Amino acid sequence: MFFEEREDRVLLWVRISPNSKEAKIGGVFCGADGRKYLKISVVSVPEKGRANKELTAFLAKALHVAKSNVRLLSGETDRYKKFEIFGNVNMVVNYLKEMTE
Repeated sequence: MFFEEREDRVLLWVRISPNSKEAKIGGVFCGADGRKYLKISVVSVPEKGRANKELTAFLAKALHVAKSNVRLLSGETDRYKKFEIFGNVNMVVNYLKEMTE
């Protein structure tokens, strides 16, 4: 699974595709390591944190949480990222499931 439900937060693994025509979710991607990632395209280029900023805002909007509740844990300069999402865990999990159906 591309996310892990915790008591007070959700851990989310994402594979970003920067410099795309539009910001959108592209389904679930399986990496070479066997881990699953939610594939998300963003319009911004991967310079000076622009793509990460857009991705954070995109996730916040899609999951109906404040931007301050979406935190990048790892992968700042990598395509593969790990996020921590705070808020109503059940609601976030439901949105994540809906995104990939």
